Amino acid sequence: MSADGAYPGSGLTTAAAGGVIHDRGYRRYDGPRLGRAQIVRALGWHSLRSAFGIGRGAKAKIVPVIAFSAMCLPAIVNAVTVARGGAQVVSYGTYTFALRVVVMTIFVAVQAPELVSRDLRSRVLPLYFSRPLRRRDYPAAKYAAFTLACLIMVEIPLLLLYLGSIVSAKGGGGVWSQTEGLAGGLAVGAAWAVLMAAIGLALASLSAKRAYATGAIAIYFFLTWTLAQIIYSVAGNPVVAHRVVPPGPAAVFVPAVSTGQRLAGLISPFSVVDGVRQWFGGKVAGPMAAPGHYGAAYGVMFLVLLAASLAILAARYRRAGTE
Repeated sequence: MSADGAYPGSGLTTAAAGGVIHDRGYRRYDGPRLGRAQIVRALGWHSLRSAFGIGRGAKAKIVPVIAFSAMCLPAIVNAVTVARGGAQVVSYGTYTFALRVVVMTIFVAVQAPELVSRDLRSRVLPLYFSRPLRRRDYPAAKYAAFTLACLIMVEIPLLLLYLGSIVSAKGGGGVWSQTEGLAGGLAVGAAWAVLMAAIGLALASLSAKRAYATGAIAIYFFLTWTLAQIIYSVAGNPVVAHRVVPPGPAAVFVPAVSTGQRLAGLISPFSVVDGVRQWFGGKVAGPMAAPGHYGAAYGVMFLVLLAASLAILAARYRRAGTE
């Protein structure tokens, strides 16, 4: 090194050889550091937006928009029918059960992987957990957000049905009876939301590939519902019947419901929720026979499905990010 501090033949001074820190003028953050609660809220809000494709391109909004429109369509048709003097054609408790099954199957199968599979595939979970965020906070925020998304899908059509029935009906349309029906329908909708969201996220979290997760969810919902209907049909006995009216010219015969038919609904989460509805006093007939004295079994199955799904989701994220 020469006397002027330069390395021979290098053209570098001692300052240049040791490195120089350049001030680029970036603004320093001097504000408050947000903690765990704020992170969970931000994660939940971002997940809720993702469930409806908000903040992403138009392609991500196609399924949520079509699904929500399809769910609201029966309420609009009902309002038009009531306005023309007809009777209410849609029930709060069942709300076109077949349509709800199809729409919620598609919505959950497509949107649940959007909330969890992308993070698994991108391997960004270690970044989440490097913050003051506990491992159970991540699935809890995702589940709360997706449950709220399912509530929006199920409950808003019921509110539209309620408003349409009251406003369109002549003479008030029985506001109190409509309010009672709405309260029961909202409770049933909440049961749909908490169970569908739990099952959907649990299955979606098992695969980082969105296509696999979507297929697993759709296959589970479709197969269990189809199997429940098959067992219900096979278990029926059309020969056996009993009178519900004393003997006479006005006697009415109805097919007897077998034990197998009453228990067939335990296979599918959709019929489990409807069995719980009828167990708690729902008067509108469901897609299958009323559970009768087996109603408690439907309540237990509902809790088992919910607990098992949440346990799978929690266990998945206890080791996620360390694989």
